[in-house]
Amino acid sequence: MCCRRQLHYRSWAEQELFGNRGENLLQEDNDSCSDYGSRDKPGTALGRTVPDGDVLFPDIFHTDHLLFYERFKAYQDYILADCKASEVKEFTAEYLEKVLEPSGWQAVWRTNVFEVLVEVIDVEYSALKAVVQVSEPFLCESQVSTFTLECMQELLELKEHQIPLQELWVVYDESGEFDQTALAVEHVRFFYQCIWRTWDEEEEDDFDYFVRCVEPRLRLHYDILEHRVPSGLVADYQKLLSQCEELYRKFLNVRNSISSSDSDSEVENVSMVEGLKLYEKIEHLKQKLKLIENPLLRYVFGYQKYSGLQAKGLRPTGTKITHVVSSTMMASLLQSLIRDKLCPDSCGEELEIQFHSDPLAAVNACYEGDTVIICPGHYVVDGMFCIADSVELEGYGLPDDIVIEKRGKGDNFVDCAGPNIRISNLKLVQHDAVEGILNVHHGKTTLENCVLQCETTGITVRTSAELLMKNSDLYGAKGAGVEIYPGSMCTLLDNGIHHCKEGILIKNFLDEHYDIPKITLVNNMIHNNEGYGVVLVRPTIKSSIPSKINDGTACVEGFRQEQPPECVTDELELYEQAEIPQQIEGNYEIAHELGATSAKKSQMHKKRLSELGITEADDNLMSQEVFVSIVGNQFKWNGKGSFGTFLF
Repeated sequence: MCCRRQLHYRSWAEQELFGNRGENLLQEDNDSCSDYGSRDKPGTALGRTVPDGDVLFPDIFHTDHLLFYERFKAYQDYILADCKASEVKEFTAEYLEKVLEPSGWQAVWRTNVFEVLVEVIDVEYSALKAVVQVSEPFLCESQVSTFTLECMQELLELKEHQIPLQELWVVYDESGEFDQTALAVEHVRFFYQCIWRTWDEEEEDDFDYFVRCVEPRLRLHYDILEHRVPSGLVADYQKLLSQCEELYRKFLNVRNSISSSDSDSEVENVSMVEGLKLYEKIEHLKQKLKLIENPLLRYVFGYQKYSGLQAKGLRPTGTKITHVVSSTMMASLLQSLIRDKLCPDSCGEELEIQFHSDPLAAVNACYEGDTVIICPGHYVVDGMFCIADSVELEGYGLPDDIVIEKRGKGDNFVDCAGPNIRISNLKLVQHDAVEGILNVHHGKTTLENCVLQCETTGITVRTSAELLMKNSDLYGAKGAGVEIYPGSMCTLLDNGIHHCKEGILIKNFLDEHYDIPKITLVNNMIHNNEGYGVVLVRPTIKSSIPSKINDGTACVEGFRQEQPPECVTDELELYEQAEIPQQIEGNYEIAHELGATSAKKSQMHKKRLSELGITEADDNLMSQEVFVSIVGNQFKWNGKGSFGTFLF
């Protein structure tokens, strides 16, 4: 290796441990470039950890607490640089040759079965292994009581005394002589435990491995550690990773069986078909993993979260209760409640009333058909609202006077899965969140005259769910203000959506397993968002969609702007009459692009049916079209414009 690169390693190692003091050492040895020892250095700069367990092992270096930028710098500048996937082991070995003491240090060898103290007598750099012998006195902790010194000696002989470096934890030495060794072993261990994938070496070699794989996986690891990723998404990632590893093992077995066979038999042909199927499944899973690993795409594509909310149904007695929430109940407030809500003139039956001081406790006490009336006040909750029945939450007053603020880290604020949930006249304020302020998983949720101060994403309307949002204000989302999933129904009327990363995000619905969403946007003010007012996520479409424009009307094959629901027909007529030319352009552009994408899905569906030999199909099946009513919306001061398409 060239002298320049040796100096590079020396400079990094000394700066990481001793800061500017390394510069003086570097100047003293500027000409030789050969003496890379760690002699004549001050005491250790690393901490120590007392191992757990009953055996009194010596303390080990505490190195698993490194910060993101420390690992990032080590891998990018001093270990992997611009290497390709096939060169990772070679580059790592070269790095170890420069920083790892070849002998004279002790380590705790850890496996799933035992821990034993060993002494390193040599290092096989190219194999990333250490040559070890059992230390004296013999210290071993094992799940098997019969694991004696003789058994350990026999095991080491079978392994030719070579142990993978990532299984070693360097014993603490306060002199500082083995600091670089401890850090180097930690970098190798972390890389092969958290970054490297068994299939990486077979990836194409025409790209920078660090940029494409190491950096996004490293960022994801620390985002998870720092609770910036929803727990559901973390679980999805771990499940996908396990599935991919299992399929890859099967794929290797099939491939090895084919390569070891010399005959062109029917069995081999079957194995080849099986191998191709496994390969396609693996590639599909790898793409999903890469989407989650990419910090930009992670929240664009999201994940299909399963809602385990269980509905209570009707109360066993059959009664419906009105829950009143107030931190303090004054006589005047009670009189107003009785007049306006509890005993109105039209009320012909007695109401059963329960009083609460906490809105979360009130919601948790609800059954099907209950109502929660929340009086003015500032309520701080440290939990999640899970609503799986048809329940109404109503603020008694103006939204700014009835504030529900979530404190503490947590995935969700409000989860809705009831058949018909109504929320009105409330202000929801979110803090320290990793998921959106409101998720509609199933059923229908109506949000009216509310204010939503978001933290991550805003409202998520998941597949098969329905949202009707009216006269509400949503702002502050670091992702999209409203996320619309395939197969959902979303109606937004007279809302403000502003100061978010994106205003409204419509997720990809071109996949054959997805249904087209039904979307109605009427008279919304979408403004001051960092990106687009509305974004459509879809894969790149290679073929163009036949279309033409007549008198300002989109005529795209397979698309029509249907009549809106009866409940908003009258409002639409008023908005259409008052619509100004500047608004028409933005509204038309969104409707046209959604229609074109819908038409593409129809074409893809026809092609799949044709491949299956189905030449005639039900017209209703063949003309699955996006329901779109986009009228009267205003798009102002959005960073990238009113509408954009995110291609992948």
